[in-house]
Amino acid sequence: MASTQRGELPPIPAKRYFTIGEVSELCGVKPHVLRYWEQEFTQLRPVKRRGNRRYYQHHEVLLVRRIRQLLYDEGFTISGARNRLDDVPGKAELPRATPSAVKPDAFSIRAELAGIIELLRV
Repeated sequence: MASTQRGELPPIPAKRYFTIGEVSELCGVKPHVLRYWEQEFTQLRPVKRRGNRRYYQHHEVLLVRRIRQLLYDEGFTISGARNRLDDVPGKAELPRATPSAVKPDAFSIRAELAGIIELLRV
């Protein structure tokens, strides 16, 4: 793992999928810890492809960094961090989108398909 000054983490590159090794480097957490956290945090669900290889998306890298912050920097237990992630302020007041209100544009659909095709090539 590449260490950075003052415990700062490297910037997350602008790409769609990251391997477990890349996430390990980006988040300062060993791969076996990431696999353990997948069991403990239901929000963390990387895509698994050939040979059970994990591919994390950008939002999951951010989630790993948040989990790391809660556990390592703020001193939460696994259970406490899990509760903290579930405890989103104003969660009950968030409006729910109806299927008719969610209309993805052609660009986002193409981008999603390109990502899926890229995964299948790996």
